[in-house]
Amino acid sequence: MAKPKPLVLIVEDDRQIAQLVADHLEMSGMMTQVFNRAAGVQKFLTTHFANLMLLDVNLPDQNGFDLVHELRNNNLQVPVIFLTGDDSEVQKVKGFQVGGDDYVTKPFSFPELIARINAVLRRSETAFDFHITRNASLIQSPFEFCGVKVNPNRMQVTFDSGESMKIGRKELGIMTHMVNNPNTVVTRRSLIHSVWGIHADIRSRSLDQYIVKIRHAFEKQNVNLDAFRTIHGVGYIYNTRGGEPKPFPEPAQS
Repeated sequence: MAKPKPLVLIVEDDRQIAQLVADHLEMSGMMTQVFNRAAGVQKFLTTHFANLMLLDVNLPDQNGFDLVHELRNNNLQVPVIFLTGDDSEVQKVKGFQVGGDDYVTKPFSFPELIARINAVLRRSETAFDFHITRNASLIQSPFEFCGVKVNPNRMQVTFDSGESMKIGRKELGIMTHMVNNPNTVVTRRSLIHSVWGIHADIRSRSLDQYIVKIRHAFEKQNVNLDAFRTIHGVGYIYNTRGGEPKPFPEPAQS
């Protein structure tokens, strides 16, 4: 079976340069999607998977560094190679600080650019070697969920009684997402996307089955699950502050 072609987003306001880069990448066996503005990039990545993004720092509608910062805040972890005419050390350092994977200055040769793209693609593939769901990794630090110790490396939870129990990948992914988003209403859709991935064909009923498994295992050990609440018709909340969570706002009527 042929290996699927990687999709590279080219975010570059100079249409001629963007098309030239796209042509060279496609001749090298890649697929491309061109954006001449920052607008639309985040929306695209919310609903589509991309292997890498080539990003001009100076875009007409938004600074490239700010765009990457927004993407990372929204858990969109596409690898990024910055393209810019500014080769100052300060700019390069800033590019890496905001989450860039490489920094290429203009003018550049296409063989070098393609080599750098392939290097980042290789690193991004191995970066997920320890991931057992889209959002959970065997090497993430242990954490607590409803007072129970969760050890991702051992794929187990340990209760106050000292008894330990193995947990599945999806249960770990669900608890990881809830702990990383405390005191916030998490919709079913966002939870599914976080654990299974944006393109996963998973229905709410399947998610419910994993939630029930978590609740059943914890209740058998008399664990208080008041913090892990169902918001009926919407999703869930991990309420670490105590008290009643704020009601989820009703959608505006047209």
